[in-house]
Amino acid sequence: MISALRAQRESPLARQFIKEADAHIAQAPSPMPRLHTEGTLPHQGIRDQSIEAERDFDYMQSFAFAYRFTGEKKYLDAESRYLAAWCSTYKISLNPIDETRFDPVIISLDLTRADLPPTVNAQALAFFREMSERYLDWEDHNATKDNANWNSHRIKLLTLGAYISGDASLIHRAAVAFRAQVKQNIRDDGSVQDFYKRDALHYVTYDLEPLVTAAIAAKAHGEDWFHTAATGKPSVEIAVSWLIPYAKGEKTHEEFVHSTVAFDAARDKAGEKGYSGAWDRAASVNLLGLVTWLDPAYASTLQQVAAKTRNPSPWIQLGIATTAK
Repeated sequence: MISALRAQRESPLARQFIKEADAHIAQAPSPMPRLHTEGTLPHQGIRDQSIEAERDFDYMQSFAFAYRFTGEKKYLDAESRYLAAWCSTYKISLNPIDETRFDPVIISLDLTRADLPPTVNAQALAFFREMSERYLDWEDHNATKDNANWNSHRIKLLTLGAYISGDASLIHRAAVAFRAQVKQNIRDDGSVQDFYKRDALHYVTYDLEPLVTAAIAAKAHGEDWFHTAATGKPSVEIAVSWLIPYAKGEKTHEEFVHSTVAFDAARDKAGEKGYSGAWDRAASVNLLGLVTWLDPAYASTLQQVAAKTRNPSPWIQLGIATTAK
């Protein structure tokens, strides 16, 4: 992917990332020892501060891409500063909803690790190895405790951490945990358990996006965790197929009408968007973009939905562009 990025340096996407990197390159990182957004409404606890601090993760991704597009050391230096600040400050909580946003950090580390100062590289690798190991240990001791969206986000984090570590034993454990989550989270028809608990397509995409992200990491190392032919039934591929008629607008769904979780109604009452009314198809675009990154056969579906809604996040568009045949 790194060599393919250099070929994209004159593209509009590249200019977008370079502009974002330049806008924040002189800014000091804002690490927190703990992030907490799960189960909170706006302005409760440290939710607002956590969301603001998480902007650093997007800046780090921009620095990493800008460095790979241009080769300019100033972007690598910024990436190094931010990585060092966060990895020395943050204390892993094992709350996968609070920590799910660390994936851009792992991606930025993967893009720059060969050129980072050795001490920063070692510090960051140790941090994400610890994250992977601790989430894997949780899985080992709680195999049947949680089969819902929280566990899909654990799977993403432990898988990305395992692959960035390069440890074959961690990667094997991640593959086992991934398969177990797919089998307990996805039904034979492709629907996910959270759909019945929350009565919301919001939670279908929230379940599947982290699983597809994990599958992308596996694909980069020659493993197929997505297709039914490789994994058997149920599979992530079947789950995506279940959602596609809704994404295309062939089916519609009123969100959270019969949710069994009181917090869903509280979020709607607080004015958060998406917790009542018809499901917004735009919420499927990032998932479809990730799936297209995995398998270009989904490109036409992505184009059809994006044309009526919006484009995927820029980093996903880059992933598609740099892996296109």
